[in-house]
Amino acid sequence: MTNAPQVRDHGGGVWSIPVPIPDNPLGHTLVHLLDTDAGPVLIDTGWDDPDSWQTLVEGLAACGTSVAALHGVLVTHHHPDHHGLSARVREESGAWIAMHAADAAVVRRTRSTDTARWMGYLAEKLAAAGAPESHTAPLRKALAEGRGGTLPGSRAALPDREIEPGALLPLPGRRLRAIWTPGHTPGHVCLHLEERHPGAAARSGAALGQKSGAALGQETRAGLGQESGAGRERGGHGRLFSGDHLLPTITPHIGLYEDPDSDEVTDPLGDYLDSLERIGRLRPAEVLPAHQYAFDDAEGRVNELTAHHAERLSDLRALLSERSLTPWQLAESMQWNRPWADIPYGSRNIAVSEAEAHLRRLVKLGHAEPVPDSDPVTYQATDT
Repeated sequence: MTNAPQVRDHGGGVWSIPVPIPDNPLGHTLVHLLDTDAGPVLIDTGWDDPDSWQTLVEGLAACGTSVAALHGVLVTHHHPDHHGLSARVREESGAWIAMHAADAAVVRRTRSTDTARWMGYLAEKLAAAGAPESHTAPLRKALAEGRGGTLPGSRAALPDREIEPGALLPLPGRRLRAIWTPGHTPGHVCLHLEERHPGAAARSGAALGQKSGAALGQETRAGLGQESGAGRERGGHGRLFSGDHLLPTITPHIGLYEDPDSDEVTDPLGDYLDSLERIGRLRPAEVLPAHQYAFDDAEGRVNELTAHHAERLSDLRALLSERSLTPWQLAESMQWNRPWADIPYGSRNIAVSEAEAHLRRLVKLGHAEPVPDSDPVTYQATDT
């Protein structure tokens, strides 16, 4: 391999492979490999791109295995930088694919929804949020000319297994529990490896001579469910594959995932904050996220994210106290990582979705309300 990826051995039969995301500032997805007695299992797969595929193949080889040897794929959530290569992995290996039912429903809906139907729905939704005609016009023009193209995720693999919240996954020789953490997506899951952290064993191994990954995995599995040794030394319980739910320095996007054929009103930010609280109580010894790098102090990061959203909600309520605003106007006024004028077209849609998620939370808390008979609907702060 001439350009082997920088695979990291985390010990205890766990590796991470940085699979690139083309033309994206995130750079890569950390695809994790978990050794089991039935064969290796992937946690996420990476973006559906030839270079990403080659990197995954080379990364698995660097871990001492191959695509053909894979037993299964656990998908933390349906986004293409996590689920994109799942179909090809299954084609090459026969591995099963597992996902939470809520995200599996999003995949099915995306695969079956007519492009024109979805573009029309998006144009109407943006207009209702107060988007200017200059923003919705390209959508309506493409729709009128039949230039719908292909929806992102329309080729995503349908999972053949369901990840059940709270359940121990059927992985021989491992103790991996699914934790439903909705917010970033409706069916996002974190995966808690309820095993003794291998840190102390690795340090002992360094003193006695390096152990192989397989040997270290066996030693770790011998301590299933124990909180002795490294688990106590690191001040937490096992390890957490956190997907995008908990990242060391990035705040994950919280927006809306709604079915055009459903009238259900969701509260994704409320779901996310509840999910954060559950992870904070878990206190894993180490977090293995899907982006950036592994880190300790999950509880501290949970507190940071909780405070961030509390501050943002307070700021938005202050804005609505000054004057009533549409979701689009609120998004224009929010603090992003760059000025609104520099945010690309597609990213503005995402920003408005996040503004609406925060508005829904404010409304549910009784801190904001829609202005009667406003069209497009505007929101104002309440006195409570």
